[in-house]
Amino acid sequence: MPNDNTAPDLRRNLLLGLLPDEEFRRLEPLLEVVPLDVRDGLYEAGKTIEHVWFPVDAVLSVIATVEGEAAIEVATVGFEGMSGLPAFLGTTESPHDCYCQIAGTTARLATGDLRRFLTSDGALHDLLHRYTQATMVQLSQNVACNRLHTTEERCARWLLQTRDRVGSDEFTLTQEFLAQMLGVRRGTVSLTAGVLQQAGVIRYTRGRITVVDGAALHEAACECYDVVQAEYRRLTAAPEA
Repeated sequence: MPNDNTAPDLRRNLLLGLLPDEEFRRLEPLLEVVPLDVRDGLYEAGKTIEHVWFPVDAVLSVIATVEGEAAIEVATVGFEGMSGLPAFLGTTESPHDCYCQIAGTTARLATGDLRRFLTSDGALHDLLHRYTQATMVQLSQNVACNRLHTTEERCARWLLQTRDRVGSDEFTLTQEFLAQMLGVRRGTVSLTAGVLQQAGVIRYTRGRITVVDGAALHEAACECYDVVQAEYRRLTAAPEA
């Protein structure tokens, strides 16, 4: 697991960062800082969701398994949100698996503590409702994106989102993971990454991605990136009266 003696800034997580100071101080003692490594599991399909997770600089992946074999990513969670929304929405389990995609730090909260905390009159309840809406937009946009846009456009979009979430132009990512995220074969990922690398947009060496030209990567990505980003930015705006 990642090892860093510096205490993480939990309020880098957008939901935690948007809480009023007094409310965050009440919540903070209930949060457990948990470093995650690649492939660490958070919850499994059909099993009780015992915790919700607020990523700080980790990236989490929600996976649907089809016919017991093919695993496809249906959602990604980074510093903008929380993993474990089914627990907030009142269910005890999910039909999907969730695990760590890019290593980093998270803040973990027991689902029982979450539900008790939400009984008080505070901002977290409203924030999670608005985050649920943003997640629904992400999911619906993914459906359209997978149907209408090229693998290169989708790959560029996914790399942009990952750069945003880890807060760095460089991150670890294997071809196997990227193929799973895009729902394509590894050979297709290799060709797609090669096109972006030859254009001087990224550098891809031994499982490490370096974004060389962020503006060019944004140009190569489909418009779905901007649609989803705009929806998450709504979280930072005060709700309408």
